Amino acid sequence: MDPTGELEVAHDIAALAVELTDMAAADHQSAARANSDDPAEQLAWRRLTARHGDRLGEIMDEYGWPTAELVGEEAARAAWLIAQHADRQLDVQRRALQLMQQAVSAGSASPRELAFLRDRTLVNEGRKQVYGTQIAGVKDGAPVPWPCEEPERMDELRAEVGIDPFNEYVAKFSMT
Repeated sequence: MDPTGELEVAHDIAALAVELTDMAAADHQSAARANSDDPAEQLAWRRLTARHGDRLGEIMDEYGWPTAELVGEEAARAAWLIAQHADRQLDVQRRALQLMQQAVSAGSASPRELAFLRDRTLVNEGRKQVYGTQIAGVKDGAPVPWPCEEPERMDELRAEVGIDPFNEYVAKFSMT
């Protein structure tokens, strides 16, 4: 007998963790479709990320931000990835950003991941980013970030949240 329902809650949380990691795995598996030349593949990517964004919205309604303490490290990172890719669901991204900010303030989420989500949301809103994590394109073989609020402070701000300096970061992705 479990009069407090603790076992049921624990089961629900375990199932939630599996669901989040499964969504992230599906995301990774189909991410190449995002920039495909085939419109059907792009549409499949958009549908997947929209389904995941909708589900993350439901999860946030029920549990708040899925922190590592709640769902484990891997599932918490999966929730962040799902929020990152909810590009056509600004309401979901903004809500995730707000809840994740609270979790970071409480020491329960990654300031680095929050920085990426903040930049992604700002860019999706048509605003300047803070940390230079979102790449607009490639010019002369080098990645170029979307415009930043304070480009001269970008590396300083990146360092504060544990992100490599911009030039080191983009060197990992260079096409040379």
